[in-house]
Amino acid sequence: MGFALSDMTLSSPAFENGGPIPLRHTAYGDNISPALRWSGAPEGTRSFALICHDPDAPLVTPAGHHGYVHWVLYNIPGEVTELPEGIDPGKYTTGPNEQGEEVYFGPQPPAGHGRHSYYFWLLALSREPDLEPGLDMRSLLRAVEGDLLGMNRLVGTYEQPAEG
Repeated sequence: MGFALSDMTLSSPAFENGGPIPLRHTAYGDNISPALRWSGAPEGTRSFALICHDPDAPLVTPAGHHGYVHWVLYNIPGEVTELPEGIDPGKYTTGPNEQGEEVYFGPQPPAGHGRHSYYFWLLALSREPDLEPGLDMRSLLRAVEGDLLGMNRLVGTYEQPAEG
């Protein structure tokens, strides 16, 4: 299938698609992950993976990647259809964010940098939830490419006002 959008849906009771992410879910607030819900997983889904990425972040890594990875969570069993707010980082397998920590790190755009978009990507996989711990976003995507059944995203925004 490759990395293309599917009919699966992803939503959050905390914000609407394209809407602002509440302060509570940012690094300026309580820095806790938002609750997420999904439906319409393709037949044969055995596990899920979730990534939160900010392509608007003014960061280019030495390897030439851009943006900021806020969250990598995977080995979510195929029967799961939601994550609670502030999910325990040990509930499923986590990979490192851009800070090198294996936890959710909420939006934290620089003051006055404008509105950033945060893509919460949900991937439905045909493989059992058996991926090794510690995969970063790029390693995870390489590892699951052949197992991808479907994917979709929820986009939230956040802007830190200019300091004045």
